Amino acid sequence: MASFSSEDAFQDSAAVSLNDLENLHNFRSRSASFSSTGSSGRLQLRQRVAQLMACVEDISSDDEIHEEVSRTLDEAFLIWGKKLKDKWQEFRLHIVTWNVGTASPPPDVSSLLQLNSVGPTMDMYVIGNLDVFSLQEVNSRITNFLSDLAFDDPWSIFFMSVLAPLGYIKLSSVRMQGLLLLIFVKHVHLPFIRDVHTQYTRTGLYGYWGNKGGVTVRMSLYGHTMCFMNCHLPAHMENAEQRVDDFEKILEMQFEGENIPSTLDHDVLFWFGDLNFRIADYGIHFVRESINNKRYNLLWEKDQLNMAKKEEAFLQEFIEGPLQFKPTYKFDLYSDVYDTSEKKRKPAWTDRILWRVKNLCKHAAKEGEFSEEEQTISVTLNNYISHMSYGISDHKPVTGTFGLELKPLVSNPLVTLHPEGEWSTEHDVLISYSAVPEFQSSAWDWIGLFKVAFRHANDYVTYAWVEDDEVSSNEDSKQVYMSAAEIPDMGGEFLLCYYSKNLQSIVGISQPFQIQPNRTLIEKDLTQEDNSWMQTPDNLETHNEF
Repeated sequence: MASFSSEDAFQDSAAVSLNDLENLHNFRSRSASFSSTGSSGRLQLRQRVAQLMACVEDISSDDEIHEEVSRTLDEAFLIWGKKLKDKWQEFRLHIVTWNVGTASPPPDVSSLLQLNSVGPTMDMYVIGNLDVFSLQEVNSRITNFLSDLAFDDPWSIFFMSVLAPLGYIKLSSVRMQGLLLLIFVKHVHLPFIRDVHTQYTRTGLYGYWGNKGGVTVRMSLYGHTMCFMNCHLPAHMENAEQRVDDFEKILEMQFEGENIPSTLDHDVLFWFGDLNFRIADYGIHFVRESINNKRYNLLWEKDQLNMAKKEEAFLQEFIEGPLQFKPTYKFDLYSDVYDTSEKKRKPAWTDRILWRVKNLCKHAAKEGEFSEEEQTISVTLNNYISHMSYGISDHKPVTGTFGLELKPLVSNPLVTLHPEGEWSTEHDVLISYSAVPEFQSSAWDWIGLFKVAFRHANDYVTYAWVEDDEVSSNEDSKQVYMSAAEIPDMGGEFLLCYYSKNLQSIVGISQPFQIQPNRTLIEKDLTQEDNSWMQTPDNLETHNEF
């Protein structure tokens, strides 16, 4: 038997492996041929990788070939990394935080929502106390408190009227006295947003009053847990420590005792609102002069939130963009002039947006144990600005635009559904739907008929119970009927949505479809219009002349 030394293996295998690695530039074209042979192609790749590993063990850092092998491996990883990233999804998020006091909505919020900006549209708007419409002091007067319990406030109605025609639905909302948090999302994402829950924590008046505290909406977005927390913390310069204590209390109490991950156990946590941190030590004249000269960096060191992050470990996990805009408090109304009242409040960055990515925190805590495979979501801040043109309150709104790159852990809706045949108001209609095996339905699940520009899950035209109105069922699908009497006579473009009682969300949505109008009713209306026209005084006089 011929002998086969390690040197021979190194020389022969290294030559083969280097050629193979250089050919990885053509990986995409080669992969097409591999796919035709199925598992044999993957086996061939594994054999080549095994050959390479045998060679690498014999290469020292002093070998001339070491640098070339390292460089070629880096290129191979880049190619593979790009292939993996191709499967990822970009999700655009816009957060607004704005302490509006007791003001009514302004006539236009196009710039606030970046509705006229060039580029892809937003996938989600988070409108709350600070982030993506954070309206922390909406109707905080006692006289308005009772009415808030029974009715949508003007701000919720206003934002729905702006965003619904653009294809956004109000996914969730939570209000605690003056704190308001709204979330709007594009229809296409609805089947992949699940487990939506809301919570609030009072910290005002020793925990009995809701003028201060936090409101939260959490959810699963394409399988990733997301949490949005809108806070209004105690005011005044001397209460910096109280602000930190209250925020820590809010973090601990949200979803306490519920079968829901704690706020810090979510994959991504956004924290925003009127956090009320001030600029310490410096006098008002130095602060205003620094602002006038746009030397904001001179003030960062004495910003109380930045100071607290140096001392509190749990705050160090939160990330914030650079404060490259004017402090957003306190302004004279309808102006960009800082407070001219007798008190002359010192300007401060009270309105903030921060975020925390859980895996990044784990990486920092256990360096060396972090794998790229664990990182299935990343957050990039694209824009962090204030909006000086809005003057309805003494705060200027702040917005943060984020790009979320995520690997979808959920790629199929729990329920798929569609209308059967042509829909008309002249006969009963059928809906077919099917669910994935793991979906747990409830007797309280229902399928709603919605106009295409519907505003929220309760904005249905009519609905059918999935169990009570079922007419047929088999292993593959089920059918539910709707009565012709419940179909809108005028017809139009509609959607079907499946609402899950257990998950408290829409888990399936159909493609838009047309409902044919009631021809008999239309003809009747036209006849009545003709008769009415003939009965007008002018037409009667003309008719009599003949």
